[in-house]
Amino acid sequence: MISKIHIQNFKIFEEFDLDLNDGLNILVGDNEAGKSTIIEAVNLALTKRLDGKFIEYSLTPYIFNSGVVSSYLASLEKGISQPPSCIIELYFSDDDDLQKLRGTNNSKKEDCPGVRLEIAFDEECWSEYTKLLEEAENKLVFLPTEYFKVDWRSFAGNSLNPRHVPVTPSYIDATNIRLQSGADYYMQDIIKNDLDELERAKLGIIYRNLKQGFSDEGAIQAINTKLAARKGGITDKDLAIGMDVSQKTGWEANLAPYLDELPLLQSGKGEQSALKVMLALERRAKKSNLILIEEPENHLSFSSMAKLISKIKEKCEGKQILLTTHSTFVLNKLGLDHLILLGGETPASLKDLPPETQDYFMKLPGYDTLRLVLSNLAILVEGASDELIIQRAYKDQAGMLPLDQEVDVISVRGLSFKRFLDITVLLEKPVRVVTDNDGDYATRVTEKYAAYSEKEHIDICASDDDTLPSLEEQIVRANSLADLNNVLGTEFGDEEALLSHMRGNKTDVALKIFNAPQNINYPKYIIDAVT
Repeated sequence: MISKIHIQNFKIFEEFDLDLNDGLNILVGDNEAGKSTIIEAVNLALTKRLDGKFIEYSLTPYIFNSGVVSSYLASLEKGISQPPSCIIELYFSDDDDLQKLRGTNNSKKEDCPGVRLEIAFDEECWSEYTKLLEEAENKLVFLPTEYFKVDWRSFAGNSLNPRHVPVTPSYIDATNIRLQSGADYYMQDIIKNDLDELERAKLGIIYRNLKQGFSDEGAIQAINTKLAARKGGITDKDLAIGMDVSQKTGWEANLAPYLDELPLLQSGKGEQSALKVMLALERRAKKSNLILIEEPENHLSFSSMAKLISKIKEKCEGKQILLTTHSTFVLNKLGLDHLILLGGETPASLKDLPPETQDYFMKLPGYDTLRLVLSNLAILVEGASDELIIQRAYKDQAGMLPLDQEVDVISVRGLSFKRFLDITVLLEKPVRVVTDNDGDYATRVTEKYAAYSEKEHIDICASDDDTLPSLEEQIVRANSLADLNNVLGTEFGDEEALLSHMRGNKTDVALKIFNAPQNINYPKYIIDAVT
């Protein structure tokens, strides 16, 4: 198993280290955070292939980190220096069957098994490179990768070829899999392993009879009669059409897969995507001990995704998995403790998340945990009505909606606040909790959130006035009866009647406040949450 990845100057990464779990690793992050690049780097270091081709035949300047390349090209005006190199190192666990890869031929000089792939300038090309720079007056637009070579070695210092690497990856990206070939392989495997010789022979005879029956059809005979009438135009022999019954095009190769009587390639995109992943796992997982999966959720509904996730877990039991996703459902269902968050200075993990919180989100996977994980600042509220009020209050204070400033307002049930806060504790994500005091501030707020309120990145926003237990009472206290009647389009004569209306129509009232042309006053704890 891979215990650690080191990447230097490969695509988005200038210098990057990542520790991996033995089993499942779920890579999440914003677009361009490097999720797919990590998958590519691991596959490249284990197979010497990028995009299906050996790296020697697909070397381009774009493989290298653009910032490093730009700095190097700018430095050439001050004199010729060594071009940057690209390095990918995989550090393996100390297994017995990996000992032949053991050594210190790595950037960290650690004595362990591993592989190292380096794309570096070929010193034998130095004179040609110098001449190129002289002709260009030390000004280059691109890194001349034509003068680079690939060095693929174990940490023992030995040159490698694919047969020497005992870790076999399976790289599964549904967007690049040809569905028909995968289905064909699956059917051929069933035919080979599940049918005996007699059954195959019977099917062969049936298939030949079907082909012969094709030639006996009246329409086909009519065509052949017309072809025979033209004898001598092209050939002196009788020309006719029929179906090939030779062994080369036997019945096995002409079978077509159907799903519920619909040709496989005509089925829905979601069904095709899930089937691609499962066919790839069926074909490759048995021979691989490392599974690399790119965003398995494409085009899938929650129910279809649940089935696919269960099958992935079953097929990949006992193997190491690197999986990228943008789906909260996938993340929750596979387990938040396997999360690796990319995008900061160092990757963050939730492997120390309390077991009861992990279990909570696995059983209730619909929660927007990934929104919290990827947010710059999250404001947690108790429901849809509170979310609308916070959105409008934020807009009144900042002049724009929260998401315009990358602030995410997330509606969760009150019982889930502490579960979400367990995540923020480990990731140190700034978060604000907006909650009612329910008439008992000491118990419902101070005591309940005591373990979190001491964290600098967590703010608990609530009123300490027990006579105002909910947001509705707080808004009525902060505004005049006339102003609220004007905003809500009501004509209540007293605050109690208005309050009763607001309690019974929470979402409708919140929506009217959100859309109102005039502002209202907000209680202090709401102002604290949005500023």
